[in-house]
Amino acid sequence: MRIESASDALGIYISVPFCRAKCSFCNFASGVSSPATIERYVAMLCGEIDAAKKAAASLGADLPGSVGTVYFGGGTPSLLAPSQLREIFAALRRNFEVAGDAEITLESAPGQIADELLAEAMRLGVNRVSLGVQSFVDRESAAVGRLHTERECVREILRLRAAGLPEVGADLIAGLPYQTEESFAHSLEVASGVGLTHLSVYMLEVDEDSRLGREVLAGGQRFHAHGVPQEEIAATLYEQACAMLPQQGFAQYEISNFAAEEHQSRHNKKYWQRAPYMGFGLDAHSMLLRGVGAVRFANPEELADYRAAMPAEPTLVGVREAFEETVFLGLRMTEGISMQQLRSEFAEELVAPYEEAVRELVDEGLMLAEEDRWRLTLRGRLVSNEVFGHLLERLPG
Repeated sequence: MRIESASDALGIYISVPFCRAKCSFCNFASGVSSPATIERYVAMLCGEIDAAKKAAASLGADLPGSVGTVYFGGGTPSLLAPSQLREIFAALRRNFEVAGDAEITLESAPGQIADELLAEAMRLGVNRVSLGVQSFVDRESAAVGRLHTERECVREILRLRAAGLPEVGADLIAGLPYQTEESFAHSLEVASGVGLTHLSVYMLEVDEDSRLGREVLAGGQRFHAHGVPQEEIAATLYEQACAMLPQQGFAQYEISNFAAEEHQSRHNKKYWQRAPYMGFGLDAHSMLLRGVGAVRFANPEELADYRAAMPAEPTLVGVREAFEETVFLGLRMTEGISMQQLRSEFAEELVAPYEEAVRELVDEGLMLAEEDRWRLTLRGRLVSNEVFGHLLERLPG
């Protein structure tokens, strides 16, 4: 979906890149820091929020004044003190009009959201918590450095729902050390039966950006790398989730996301539907309107560079790039993309070459072309990067 106007409600992402312990699989810009470092960071973060309108203007971008979603991600944002959370909300509300029905999400690790912070967060408007569970199997959790057990996870979910939170979600990872079809089925069964409203299922990323990934690539034994299942097994686990969760009332609406009815993540859908969003804090990303196109920019990944207020390097999004984003982000959604919508927004010379490519992918069982819509099949979702690459090759030079 193309952004229609600057009046579209803005999504705001707040990066809180601090954790109690760094998990071996983590490839995010986060880590363990002192209370003094966190306090200084919050002050810098609020200063960045106060400068948002000036920053957008310097890029020639339109900054919507109304905010429809706010997402505190990390890291573990629930490690903030109540006073720090109040400070951030004050900065948001003096610079933006946060809608009364805004979806406001706070990420947390099980057992790491204190009663006082939870009460203050809900008073400030937080109505959704996303828990980094990753696994309900204790051996798997311990292998990657998670600090909780299955029992603690279940207790935390029940506690959050009892507190009156209407939305509680959790993340699971397919492909953790020692994971099997049986153990993953256990995690899915617990997750779908404990009162959650949303589930994200991610494939373990094996790359150079995490300690576990580097060890796997090097063929080593540290961080339980020898217990990481083969890629084919991880794919089978993902297929298991896609088959099992809808039967338990969690409809799949995006490659990695499943939700009970009326509980899809409004914030994350902004990314996939190309709605405007602005990120604040370490490694936070933004996309805003700029005339007939858009502009993307990101904050530094290193804390020292963020402290030094290193300027963001903007990327201008023209018509061709907007078309690519509309196709590739839209195909992440299980509803797919509308041909009629594409043709109403983009020139035929961009759209037509894709139709032939889609027909080829349909013949290979990777896509479905039904009436007006293109969608990925389950096989297509498993190899989505390859599908997108095939489509990209057809874009006229």
